Amino acid sequence: MLASVAERIYWAARYLERAENTARLIRVYDSLLLDLPRGLDISWYNLIELNSAEAGFAERYRVRDERNVVKFLLADADNPISLQVSLKMVRENLRTTRDVFAPEVWELINELFYFARDEVGPGQGRKLRYEFCARIIRGCELITGQIAATTSRDAAWHFLELGRYLERADMTTRILDAGAVTLLKSEDLRGQVNVGQIVWGQVLGSLSAELAFRRRVRMRVSGPEVANFLLYDPDFPRSIRFCRERMAEAIRALPRGKGVLGLLDELAAVRYPIANIDDLGTPFREHLNELQIRIATLHRQIAETWFTLG
Repeated sequence: MLASVAERIYWAARYLERAENTARLIRVYDSLLLDLPRGLDISWYNLIELNSAEAGFAERYRVRDERNVVKFLLADADNPISLQVSLKMVRENLRTTRDVFAPEVWELINELFYFARDEVGPGQGRKLRYEFCARIIRGCELITGQIAATTSRDAAWHFLELGRYLERADMTTRILDAGAVTLLKSEDLRGQVNVGQIVWGQVLGSLSAELAFRRRVRMRVSGPEVANFLLYDPDFPRSIRFCRERMAEAIRALPRGKGVLGLLDELAAVRYPIANIDDLGTPFREHLNELQIRIATLHRQIAETWFTLG
C-alpha cells in the first residue's frame, strides 16, 4: 500500500471518530447544564481548554460564552477540530481512497456531511442542539458499522483501526477531564446535592457506557468506579485499555511496527491509582494530560514509521 493512501485512510478514521466525540462532548455539557443545580457556574470555555484550542479560539472570538464556544466546536470552518471541518476531512480522505471502500460508505458520508452543513446553524441553538448532536453520533456510528461490514481485514483495515482507536483514546481522556473539571468547580455544593453521581452518570451517558458499566461494576455510579472503568476496562470499546489493545493488534499486523509498539507499551505502563473521590482532583487531570501527550507522541511515531517514507 502506498504511504499516501495509508495516511488518508488513517486520517479518515481519526476525523470520523473526532466528529462523533465532539458531538458527544457537547452533548454531555448540555446534559450537565440541565441536571446540575442552578447555583453551579459551569463555563463552556472549559471545552476549549479540554481540546487545547485556546489560541485558535482567541483569534476569532473575544467573548468566552456558550454561543461562541458551541459555534467554534460545531461550525467554525477555520477551526481544524470543529465538527464541520472533521466531516469535511472524512469526506475528502474517503473521496481520494474510494477504491478501498464499498460504495455505501461514500454514500453515507455524503449524507452526513450535507446534513451537518445544512443543519449546523439551527443545531447550535439550545432547542435543537441535543438532537443535532445525537444525529451526528448516529451517522458516524452507521458509517463505522458499514466500514466494518464491508472492508477486508487487510492493511487498509489495520490503518483504519489504528486511526480510530488512537483518536478514541484521546477523546475519552478529554471526556473524563470534562467530568473532573466539573467536579472541581462544584466542590462547594458536594454537601447539598449528589453532584458526583450526576456528573459521572453524564460522563457514562456521553460515551454510551451506562449498561456496560452496570454489567461490569454492579454498583451505583461513583467517580472512582467510572474513572477506573473508562481507563482500564478490558472489554468496553471506549476504554483507554481497550483502545490501546486494539491499536497493538493493528500495529502487529503491519510491517516495521516495533518502534510504535514500544511507545504503546510505555503508554500502558502509565497508571494512576484511583481508590476514592479525592484521587479525582488536580493530579488526576494531570494524569489525563500526560496520556494526551503520550498519544500525540505515538501519532508522530506512526507518521514517521508509515507515512513519511522516502
